[in-house]
Amino acid sequence: MPSLVVDLYISPEEYQRSYLGVRQVLAFARDGRRVQFPVHILQPYLTHDGIVGTFCIYVDQHNKFQRIERLADR
Repeated sequence: MPSLVVDLYISPEEYQRSYLGVRQVLAFARDGRRVQFPVHILQPYLTHDGIVGTFCIYVDQHNKFQRIERLADR
C-alpha cells in the first residue's frame, strides 16, 4: 500500500481552526511531495500540545486515504 511520511507540528490554536471551517492540512512529505489531507484524521493524536510527531499516511492506488499511524513523537 502506498504511503507518505510527514513530520507535523500543529498547535492547539491551529487545530481549533478546523472547527471554524478549515478542513484540510497542507504539508510536505519527507520525499518532497506536497500533500493535502482532511484534518479530522489527526484527531486521535490531538493533545494539549496540539499534534506533534512523524506520521505515516497510507493511501490506496487512487491516493484515497486508508489509515494513519504515528511513527514517532518529536
